[in-house]
Amino acid sequence: MTVNASDAPAVAHFRFFTLDVLRTRRVGHSFLRVTFGGESLADFRSGGYDQSLSLFLPPPGREHTVLPSTDEDTWFAAWRGMPDEERPVMRSYTVREQRRTAGGVDEVDIDFVLHGDTSPASHWAGRAVTGRRILAIGPAVAENKSVRFQPPAAADAIWMYADETALPAAAAILDRLPAGTRVRAWFEVPHEDDRLDLPTLAEADITWIVRESAGRERTDRVLGALRSAGPAAAEAPYVWLAGEAGTIRAVRRHFVQERSVDRRSVRFTGYWRLGATEEELLAEAYAGQAPSEDPGSEL
Repeated sequence: MTVNASDAPAVAHFRFFTLDVLRTRRVGHSFLRVTFGGESLADFRSGGYDQSLSLFLPPPGREHTVLPSTDEDTWFAAWRGMPDEERPVMRSYTVREQRRTAGGVDEVDIDFVLHGDTSPASHWAGRAVTGRRILAIGPAVAENKSVRFQPPAAADAIWMYADETALPAAAAILDRLPAGTRVRAWFEVPHEDDRLDLPTLAEADITWIVRESAGRERTDRVLGALRSAGPAAAEAPYVWLAGEAGTIRAVRRHFVQERSVDRRSVRFTGYWRLGATEEELLAEAYAGQAPSEDPGSEL
């Protein structure tokens, strides 16, 4: 999926995993699914839904990821101290699916958004071939803080917004929702053929917002789609929002101010920010300057 401006991962409920590329598959105009394997995945414990993990991608010209330390206490300083041209790029993504095959092989799918060589992750994914090896910090226990989708038992509906960077997480959420769950979702994608088939047992009403066919500024386009949908019947909805930070702020304001949703029932995450590099977002997170994702925080 994308950068997630969260705290530097702690290796407590999390640990390092070695991920080997098994295969790749295009699942839409902008999406590439990379399936990873590796013996260490036997200890990988995804909590499902929007479970995130941190990938370490090799710099250009390197086939595999190499870190000077994977020790809980020293890895971060060692990674930050590497020369720029040798330091693997760290990016946060969500787990699209984890499974054990009939042959006993543990696999994890991660969907990447492809947009040429304009970002290190897209550059790497576009060249991923079987046998390439990367490292990741992922969950060693299923109950972990990197699963942000936590609806209360009293929620009578799920409302969602995601852009393409958060669509894999949204799809994984829909995969796990029980039958009968009422869902109203708005998903923003760059192209018509990024409108993916999203299997779910939930009663899901999905609106696709396609940027290539619309001329308005992106936030106005999204808000226009939300407002044109009219009211959705629910007394205690749980709202999950993820995507570009500026749009997420505006969408959150819409639900709280225009739809009178209790802000404590809105879970929001800025996966990226227009005009900022992923390195800048990471630096803000490490410095404690990242915007709060606390549902009770002010707009």
